Amino acid sequence: MCGITSLYGTNDPVDIYSMTQKLKHRGPDDYGYHAGEGIVLGHSRLSIIDLKGGKQPIYNETRDMCIVCNGEIYNYRELRKQFLGNHTFSTGSDSEVLLHLYEEFGFDCLKHLNGMFAFIINDNGNIFAARDRMGIKPLYFGSKNGIMAFASEIKSLEGYEDISEFPPGYYYSNLTGFHQYYAVDYFENPFLTDENEICTLIREKLFLSVKRRLVSDVPVGIFLSGGLDSSIIAALMNPYVDKLHTFAVGTEGSEDLAAARKVAEFLNTKHYEYIYTESEMRNSIHDVIYYLESFDAPLVRSALPNYFVARAAKGKIKVVLTGEGADELFSGYHYLKNFNCSGALSNELMRLTRSLHNINLQRTDRMTMAHSIEARVPFLDHEFVEFAHRIPVKFRCAGDNRMEKFILRKAFKNYLPHEILWRDKLKFSEGSGAEELFKKIAETEISDSEFINESAEAPHNIRGKDELYFYRIYREHFSFCEDKLIAGVTEDF
Repeated sequence: MCGITSLYGTNDPVDIYSMTQKLKHRGPDDYGYHAGEGIVLGHSRLSIIDLKGGKQPIYNETRDMCIVCNGEIYNYRELRKQFLGNHTFSTGSDSEVLLHLYEEFGFDCLKHLNGMFAFIINDNGNIFAARDRMGIKPLYFGSKNGIMAFASEIKSLEGYEDISEFPPGYYYSNLTGFHQYYAVDYFENPFLTDENEICTLIREKLFLSVKRRLVSDVPVGIFLSGGLDSSIIAALMNPYVDKLHTFAVGTEGSEDLAAARKVAEFLNTKHYEYIYTESEMRNSIHDVIYYLESFDAPLVRSALPNYFVARAAKGKIKVVLTGEGADELFSGYHYLKNFNCSGALSNELMRLTRSLHNINLQRTDRMTMAHSIEARVPFLDHEFVEFAHRIPVKFRCAGDNRMEKFILRKAFKNYLPHEILWRDKLKFSEGSGAEELFKKIAETEISDSEFINESAEAPHNIRGKDELYFYRIYREHFSFCEDKLIAGVTEDF
């Protein structure tokens, strides 16, 4: 895990140093650079795999190729054994496996990968960049004076023009331009007709996804909200981790803290709690928006608890798993009850899944990396996502006196306490106590006339006082691209 930067069309490394320094929160353990052949690379490292030997950029044997990579390739050991026996390795890093895999398969190396990644390869002066299928790891690009710039976060591209998001499931080469190699899609399996069989498959496939995400040379923990999704992941992790570390945050008396405590006691984890105050929220909002790179109100509201839980985990753990993605796969949001069990619900769930890179995944990545922590998302293993969207929608819809995510709850009925398994869905900002405090803060900061006037002048649709408050802060940091790029606007679920 790390921050990556690159300039294509120059050998001059001057810009790359400042660009990479702006990503030091993503990788404070080490820095590395490469300049030559018309391409410059930068890397700030968070050491997770091969702690001593995995410094990047990593070179191939003949040193005419090198790579900088952000993320983890979970099946790197299997790939090394299956395809790369003829290579001499200089590290035990998953990123070196990726580089040699590119040597063997070219652009088709991507189809072999299970993981989250954004990477850039210098192939003797040609550039090959790619982003993972779901957009779990971020990447952006811009240009200036014929130079194409890439970076893990927007803030590194200040001074460049036409800043855009590198789309998930795409690769870029100077030889081919942008090319889509993967698209999330759904094809319901008509043979999945037995509810008990579906539950068995959910357990088996999610367990495999969790097991993959335990690959690490540092301890792995979990952010535990006390909701269904993170509690399921904690239960699956627990037998395979020496004294699982769990982390929960909220305001005094918030529901999430009480529920997370119950799960931690049930699983006998080493549990950490942090109670934050309105004053801390006020003092942290600027940092949250700076790292989040968005003013979208629901996204900011949910990011603040994530910011605090990551801060609480810093220094205790370097890798965490989270429950992101289950709501989009299994109809977890209350408004989805308005859809009947038909193609319309399937389409909406697919839309939500395809939007995650701009919403929940952006929040998760930015808030954890702000504190130099790597987050992994088992529900969004691309194989599990494909399986979930093959489950006929009649098993994933709520209604007929069935709770949201009924099939997921049933699949794990023996894994958690009854009151956790059947706990009502709450937005993270509600369960942690954040939402009402945000509204209160905005009311004290912005008058009605200010809201009317500033909303009319803003280049984006501002939906409320809290969003205007966040937008003011966003402009302080990102005025260089406020008219050009904004993460996808969320619905207030």
